[in-house]
Order: sequence, then C-alpha cells, then structure tokens
Amino acid sequence: MKTKKKVYVGLAVDIIHEGHINILKTANKYGDVIVGLLTDEAIASYKNIPHLDYKRRKIIVQNIKYVKKVIPQTTLSYVSNLNLVRPDYVVHGDDWKKGIQKQTRRDVIKTLKKWSGKLIEPKYTKNISSTIIKNKILEIGASPQNRVSRLKRMFYSKNIVRILESHNSLTGLIIENLRLNKKNKIIEFDGMWSSSLTDSATKGKPDNSSLDFSARISSLNDMMDVTSKPLVFDADNGGQIEHLPYLIRSLERSGVSAIIMEDKIGLKRNSLFKNQTDTKQDKPHLFAKKIRKICSSRQLDDFMVIARIESFIVGKGLKDALKRAEVYSKAGADAVLIHSKEKTPNEIFSFAKEFKKSKNFIPLVSVPSTYSKVYEKELIKNGFKMVIYANQLLRAAYPAMEHAARRILEKGRAFEIDKKIIPIKEIINLIKND
Repeated sequence: MKTKKKVYVGLAVDIIHEGHINILKTANKYGDVIVGLLTDEAIASYKNIPHLDYKRRKIIVQNIKYVKKVIPQTTLSYVSNLNLVRPDYVVHGDDWKKGIQKQTRRDVIKTLKKWSGKLIEPKYTKNISSTIIKNKILEIGASPQNRVSRLKRMFYSKNIVRILESHNSLTGLIIENLRLNKKNKIIEFDGMWSSSLTDSATKGKPDNSSLDFSARISSLNDMMDVTSKPLVFDADNGGQIEHLPYLIRSLERSGVSAIIMEDKIGLKRNSLFKNQTDTKQDKPHLFAKKIRKICSSRQLDDFMVIARIESFIVGKGLKDALKRAEVYSKAGADAVLIHSKEKTPNEIFSFAKEFKKSKNFIPLVSVPSTYSKVYEKELIKNGFKMVIYANQLLRAAYPAMEHAARRILEKGRAFEIDKKIIPIKEIINLIKND
C-alpha cells in the first residue's frame, strides 16, 4: 500500500473558526494532517496568552475530522518540528507573508528544501481571526473566574508578567488598550495593580490603611466593569487573620487574580520612607498562618497568594529575608515579592541568587520604584517572573494636572494648554458607547 503524504499545519487555535477549518480541509487533500499546536509559551512569545490552555485546545483540534495527529510546537519557529516530522507539505494561509511571522515563513521554506518539501498557501480567510472574536467577547465582558485564572497561566507561560498601577477606570482602560509592536512582537501590560498608596492618594488620605478594604473594592469594581485583564491587589498586611476569608471572598467575586500581603504589623508606614525606626515585622510563623488562612479560604486554586518580605526595608538583611521566604513558601505562598528601597537592584538580586538554591523556591516579584533603571531583561536573568510598576501613572498624572490648572489661572483662559492635553474627541472615543 502506498504511504500517504505527511502534511504539517502549525496552529494556535485560541478560538476555533472557519479560517482554521478551511486550512485543515485544504491540508487534508494532500495527505495525513499533523497539527503542530503552539503551546501557551510559544504564543506568549509574540502576543497575549490564549483564552484556552494547551490541554483544552488540543482536545478540540484532535477531534476535528481532518486532523490525524496533534503534537506540541513549543516555539513560534517551525524548524524543530519540521526536522522531526519531515513533512511533504506545510500548509499555512498566505497572510504570513507580511508582519510578525514573515521570518518564520522564510525559515519554513529554507527547511523544506532539505527534503524537497513544498509550502502550500491557501488564500487567507478575511475578517476572521481568534483575536477579532476574542475582542468581541471581551466587549461583552470577562467572567471573574476566567480573569482570575489568567494570571497564574501567565506566570508559567511568559518570561515576565508586566503589571502597571491603575487607580481608576480610566487608567484601567489605558492598560487594557495599549499595545506596541516592538521587533515584530506585540508587547503590552499583562494586568493591573491596585495599590493602597495610589488608592489612598486619590481619596486624599494617607497611606496608613485609612482607606478600608470595602472602599477600595467598591472603586475596584468600577474598574473591573470596563476591563478584562488580571488585577493584583495590594492588601498591606491583610488586617486581622479572622477577617481574611471575607476579604478573599470579595476579591474572588470581583475577579481579582492575586493578593499581595506584606509581613509588617502595627500602623502602616509606607516602605519607601527613609526612616523605618518604628516599623516592625510580624513573626514568620504568625505571618505564615495568614498565608495558610488565605489558601484554605480561596474558592479558586488559581487565585494567587504573594508574600511580600520587608526584611531589607527594616534593615534585617539577607539572612532574615531568606529564612522568611522558606517559611512562607512552605505555608503555601505562590510567589515572593522581595521589597527594597535601594537605588540599585543589587539587594534583590543577591536574595534571588540564594533563594534559587532552595528546594522551596517559588517565583519572584519585583517592584522597581526606587531602582527604576533596572531593565526587565535583567529581572528575567535573575529569576523574577513579575514586575509591578506600582505608582507611575498617578505620579505622571498629578504634575500634568497641576501644570494645566496653573496655566489656566495665569492666563485667565484655557487656550494655552490646548495643544498639550488630549483632545476632547479622543477622550470620548476612548469610552465605548454601546
């Protein structure tokens, strides 16, 4: 019996649509179809992670009648899988002749030449893509459960998760919509940070827990109504352990993906103040009880508990920080935020170097407010999986608003600032009018 030809099709297939079916139907005419299904990590290398994880996408694809076999494609590049499968044909829509996958296409053609394979490029199905469908769904609304789970998947799919402070719905929309094409990769913020500092500041209150959790969650819900990205909640020290289950219930119901809780006790004093004389840390075993309480209270396993260690802030040093990291990891923390107010990242990098040696190592989080010169690539190299830009939007907004107000007072009219502020039309268009 004559052996059937092998046909390779690389797909992401976040949401299956007619374009995918057209490609697979065409491929099936040439032989047995082997789908190289891109993993979450492969997709995250050039755009946001898919709505469905790899396991669920594989179940869908392998049950399409045109598909013979599904294998993982762990990179955007096809080369490794092509050398493994050595297909007679590769089938892909002609849309990849331009844009992000242009170089990928060239590599496919070059690799196929080794065994006289052929690239077949059916006409791309216009006006349809997983991204278009996904955006339409997001316009309707993201369910809290889907939003919660996305952050944890990002932790294990992306080199680093990029989070930006959001203190109201408008800043939430900036984070939601801003995307840049950088070296043929779509880059964006992966989620929002609900900061106790910026939440308090926008209400004109000091950052000492004067603004209670119920007031913060009320404002947070307004932001969640118009966004779909994950949100990380700054819970200070979490308050009384007896109250934590109620806080976690409220956060999960709102769609919050993670809580970050610091190991300080007493009246809060912002960690970036130079004088931390009266600041005290909780005993490690007592703070660990709070972590365990959150873990036992959460309804969703994907809701993350991130322990924030303040040892460097209060001057206790590396040894104390490492001891606490071990205890918090054993208690069930999903990640550790190692905090520092130094002007360089040397302190947190020294912690990362030592903690990575531990069998209890968990992912690391950085907040580069004072050591802002550090590049994300340096954080990645040192084992950090999340970076939180914790207050930049509020710090950018205040001087701009004060300048505008000052100029209006000086000139007795608004004309002089018109060219330096966003046009009314752009503000109106930013807010969707259903």
